[in-house]
Amino acid sequence: MAELAGLWIVRHGESTANVAAARAESAGAELIGLDHRDADVPLSPTGEEQARATGRWLAALPPRRRPDVAVTSPYLRAVRTAELALEDTGVPLSRDERLRDRELGILDGLTPHGVRARYPDEEARRRRLGKFYYRPPGGEAWTDVALRLRALLGDLRRDHRGQRVLLFGHDALVFVLRYLVEGLTEAELMALTRQHVIANCAITGWSADDDGRLRLDGFNEVGHLHQQGAHPTREDEVRAEPI
Repeated sequence: MAELAGLWIVRHGESTANVAAARAESAGAELIGLDHRDADVPLSPTGEEQARATGRWLAALPPRRRPDVAVTSPYLRAVRTAELALEDTGVPLSRDERLRDRELGILDGLTPHGVRARYPDEEARRRRLGKFYYRPPGGEAWTDVALRLRALLGDLRRDHRGQRVLLFGHDALVFVLRYLVEGLTEAELMALTRQHVIANCAITGWSADDDGRLRLDGFNEVGHLHQQGAHPTREDEVRAEPI
């Protein structure tokens, strides 16, 4: 299959839901207490600052390294991150619903404590099936996310052969893209999710080698936020999946 020249994915900047989730978990609450549906959650002021810092990083790339096209999740926090980061770059931006966040179904809006308190049978089922295959009622398994991202990658490779593509999305997508692009096993993917929390506006990227295969350049990198005077979100402020 024809390969891309380069691929990046940027997680969206800090959102108001990230902030609310951190507060709810610290307080031992069951509910995060969101005022918006997940698709409409906006960036926090810190998230907007992070997105602008990502834009300054993009502007500083040499021309041969800059993205040719960008694609974003349709969720507001990702769209706004993309708009701020790409401002005045001339990079065309489109939306694709396959880049949306993993859907949590009945667990949406709950903290881990809330899941244990309200749906103990679901927590037990998740432990039995494993994180990779567990699908909450009304939601998606990681395998479902992999299915839609596999289709997206196929379209990108077909439509943008030899080009550099920049994606804006969500934390679960970063892990699943590594699984797909690098051919990881389920065990390797799950080990990554245990060892790392994807920071807001973190960059993960791959470049084509001499054989045309994408090789990992950097994973979960936030150095551009430090360099540009933004403030990376602490790990305890990053919204995690409830289970």
